Amino acid sequence: MMTDWTGRRVLILGAARQGLALARWLARHGSNVTLSDSRREEELATAMQTLANVNVTWAVGGHPLELLDKTDMLCLSGGVPLTLPIVEEAVKRGIPLSNDSQIFMETVPCKTIGITGSAGKTTTTTLVGNMARLSKGDRAFVGGNIGDPLINYVDEMKADDVAVLELSSFQLDQMTISPNIAAILNITPNHLDRHGTMEAYTNAKAQILEFQSEKDFAILGHDDKGAWNLKDRVKGNLLTFSLHDLEEGLNGSYLHDGLLSLRDGFAYIPLLLREKIQLRGDHNIANVLAAFTIGHAAGFKLDDMLEAAEEFRGVPHRLELVRELHGVRWYNDSIATAPERAAAAVHAFTEPIVLMLGGRDKNLPWSDLAKLIHERVDHVVVFGEAGEMIQKAVTDFSGVGTVDVRRAESLKEAVTLAAQVASVGDVVLLSPGGTSFDEFKDFAERGELFRKWVLELT
Repeated sequence: MMTDWTGRRVLILGAARQGLALARWLARHGSNVTLSDSRREEELATAMQTLANVNVTWAVGGHPLELLDKTDMLCLSGGVPLTLPIVEEAVKRGIPLSNDSQIFMETVPCKTIGITGSAGKTTTTTLVGNMARLSKGDRAFVGGNIGDPLINYVDEMKADDVAVLELSSFQLDQMTISPNIAAILNITPNHLDRHGTMEAYTNAKAQILEFQSEKDFAILGHDDKGAWNLKDRVKGNLLTFSLHDLEEGLNGSYLHDGLLSLRDGFAYIPLLLREKIQLRGDHNIANVLAAFTIGHAAGFKLDDMLEAAEEFRGVPHRLELVRELHGVRWYNDSIATAPERAAAAVHAFTEPIVLMLGGRDKNLPWSDLAKLIHERVDHVVVFGEAGEMIQKAVTDFSGVGTVDVRRAESLKEAVTLAAQVASVGDVVLLSPGGTSFDEFKDFAERGELFRKWVLELT
């Protein structure tokens, strides 16, 4: 753990929001910072302007190995692959790896809540953050893998504050400190293009538990085998959440006869009726249950948690209702970058579905989604780089029912095709199952442009 950064030579890879925030903080604390990005200088003009008054050396257009010759620590921004030659060379040379979340955890003076999972972590983190703000006011800080990197605020935090972080497997890979309250919502196939195997991916997620003490809390999703199988790694207090009744001896939140409830030892606390939750789908009910369990572990007031849950309308690009036009409701679920997440979205609806799938594949299995499509979906519109592969996966599946599959080159063309096949009473659901990087910079840009093109329909 580093406590004095004065004179330390730190190389940061990636000049996105995490890299920029860390560069600013390290420079303020006396480090000699080099910020390296593969993009050209003209592409980095805005980023460079934000650090115009910060003592940072820029290395643009690539990551030459010579940068390591004057480096004491290498910090990776989110999404920087461990297979990058400069990262592999740093490991060979024994140069330690870190990131903004690790350095934040080394510095933060207050209670920390960390939330990870293959799906639902942004929704859950946002809801827990809303609970925290109602409970702690402006002494609650929310960020990590979403919003503002919390390294921006760590110097102003006090001991009785609370910090709520969404943590990705990319960040957890390098972390050697665990939050006081650590939640793993679920672990399903995702990011195998980065981690290689499910075992490696699971181990990255499990890092959030690895450094906890017996005083800490771990919250594991009971209904998900990937998360629940990690219960033997819990060092402190184990809590859980489930869409079903909890077996004897387990504490946490659960759903029973349409009522969300909480068990803590011999105490049973009714929370709220399922129908009062404004989010669609069982997966979102699970996210709300997780938030209640996390908030309970954090000591938030029950009234504050209930108010936050009842008022919560979700997060953009996550089953977001865009509009209703000619009796057709259009939903933006651009965050769904894995087939399993697209399947969860399909399960959220009982109406006839026009499903929009595409983007770039992450080397994940599509067979389960193909089976569900034949059971629940009337029309599929595929698009983008993985369009042909997805079309083959759906049409080759010998399941019940027949599905109309149409193919577009781009998302914009897919919106037009979906409008042509949708009928009154249908739901058009963008839940791509692939990443956005074939056509867009990220899932948010994809969702925003989808929203724009849907609103332009007449």
